[in-house]
Amino acid sequence: MLIVASVACGSLGWSSNVLTLPVAMLFPALWAMSPSRMVAALVSAGYFLAASRGLPQGVANFFSADLWPGFLLWFAASASFVAVHAVAWTRRPGIGRAVRYLVAAALMGLPPFGITGWAHPLTAAGVLFPGWGWWGLLATAAGLLAMVTRYRLAAAIGLGGFWLWSAATWTKPSLPEVWRGVELEYGQTLGRDGSLEYHRDQIATVRLTASADAGVSVVVLPESALGFWTPTVARLWREGLRGSGLTIIAGAAVVEQQGYDNVMVTISADEARILYRERMPVPVSMWQPWLRWTRQGGGARANLFGNPVVEVDGKRIAPLICYEQLILWPVLQSMLRSPAIIVATGNGWWTEGTSIVAIQKASATAWAKLFDLPVVMAFNT
Repeated sequence: MLIVASVACGSLGWSSNVLTLPVAMLFPALWAMSPSRMVAALVSAGYFLAASRGLPQGVANFFSADLWPGFLLWFAASASFVAVHAVAWTRRPGIGRAVRYLVAAALMGLPPFGITGWAHPLTAAGVLFPGWGWWGLLATAAGLLAMVTRYRLAAAIGLGGFWLWSAATWTKPSLPEVWRGVELEYGQTLGRDGSLEYHRDQIATVRLTASADAGVSVVVLPESALGFWTPTVARLWREGLRGSGLTIIAGAAVVEQQGYDNVMVTISADEARILYRERMPVPVSMWQPWLRWTRQGGGARANLFGNPVVEVDGKRIAPLICYEQLILWPVLQSMLRSPAIIVATGNGWWTEGTSIVAIQKASATAWAKLFDLPVVMAFNT
């Protein structure tokens, strides 16, 4: 029953609806009630695999393969989550169990284990305590610790009350004034066409977005929207934006001899520069550190703790590209620098048939609500 409940907890909590995120906070209670270490491991596996259920199909789409590689990667990705929680489990109730869960939660929020630390229950803080900021995060952490003690029923009732109040008064995060995100439906062709016609079409799209909404001066395009970032592309976009007064934030790739950086660039008629280098690219499909260890080169670089906040048009922004929206530490690192706006982008063509993009958006929304920040999103599907 505990294993079945953990599967339901992972499925409902990460159902792509931001308001269901607090269901994930039941996981620590199920873990604590496990009668043995083996059951605790199976409960952890049930939760994680259910929460990340879109991965096998996503991997199959990305590599144009059948589901078996996806299933293998799915189970491999769960290994660290299961191992950490299995080792941390204890039969003895009391403060020791709470400390052990705190250690497990911290390990899954920070590298190296946090690199695959998806579905972290702390993400629910933005739904339970919108606008509370760091105090809301601490309150959620306290609630999670209470869930592994004998006071779990009282904690669940209290947290449920906050949840119901939040759901009854819920509003979406605001859009920052004069900022707009562009949703595209180019599928896997986005950024792979380096022709002049492609870039002119994109320039026309951002100009149309700005003209349709008077006062817009910053337009955000999805991850990979510009393809390879070269001086020619930069010059073409600067010329295309001349006279518009627009500033563009867009995804691109900077290729070098030993690999590439997944980046956001900012472009206006006056300048074009790299704005942000992704801290944590998608493991395996993008980030392949073994290639560097074996001196083969290739794969995306992970700038693990670099550039958590950048500045555009006089605003400090917290940039989150794709995978960074699913894990804990890039968000919290950015929030420590007090940004004014969250900019969340992604290229989710490979997630067709899954809810991965919707879960990314729900996660970004929850963090924006927790810290009472406007959020701009731009995704390609």
